[in-house]
Amino acid sequence: MNDGTLEDDVFIWESKHGSILAVLNREAPGSVFLQIHPDARTDELVTEMLALAEQHLAVPTKDGHRALHVWAGSEDIRLQELLRVQNYQRCANRKSEHQRRRDLTAAITPACPTDRYLIRSMGDAGEQSSRERLSWRAFNPNAPDDEFEGGWYHNVQRAPLYRRDLDLVAIAPDEELAAFATIWFDDVTRVGLFEPVGTAPQHQRRGLGKAILAEGLRRLKHMGADLAYVGSYSEPAHSLYASVGFETYRILEPWEKDMDASTRR
Repeated sequence: MNDGTLEDDVFIWESKHGSILAVLNREAPGSVFLQIHPDARTDELVTEMLALAEQHLAVPTKDGHRALHVWAGSEDIRLQELLRVQNYQRCANRKSEHQRRRDLTAAITPACPTDRYLIRSMGDAGEQSSRERLSWRAFNPNAPDDEFEGGWYHNVQRAPLYRRDLDLVAIAPDEELAAFATIWFDDVTRVGLFEPVGTAPQHQRRGLGKAILAEGLRRLKHMGADLAYVGSYSEPAHSLYASVGFETYRILEPWEKDMDASTRR
């Protein structure tokens, strides 16, 4: 969990009346998003946001340079043109994000995992350490055990929209945590977001992902949600989310700038 802090890594542009016009935020180190209200978007504002990101959010590379990644919609031709003018290039070694959504008025087909797994809400504080290790292993299947760092899950549970009844885990017959899906629900917009979703390597190909997604969709619909969202980067993830009705509506592509190389041109 390395998304930075609100104080140092999030920049907000406001109107003179205090309305939010744009937000610049990082996700991983050196990876940023420009979020701009359509009515406020200008080339000048985008250029200003890029300059601020380069100044404050770029990170050192292995060769001693400073670099920044900016995410742009594949359909956003104007932003792509501005990025090229600022010496950004489409990053070939990073996967695009497929942003997906599902209409919750459509029927939700229940799904059951194989064997004797149980899907339930996250347990008490005694389960946090196991949940941290499960998340780490799901996204780092080949990493050595000594790279694991815990102690962050309590911050997830302190987030304003966190709900324990939407923080789902799959429990194996031996009581081991096997899969997870944390869901965020905004009851004002009636929208739910699945983030993150994963399964431990030794428990994959048993229907856990589909089952935990279906249960999460069912709970969201029961709470009055109209739409659910999720993002995916790989073909297996694309197929999993499509199997429960999520459809791609936008693709975000990573663009990269080597600041030191740019200044030498």
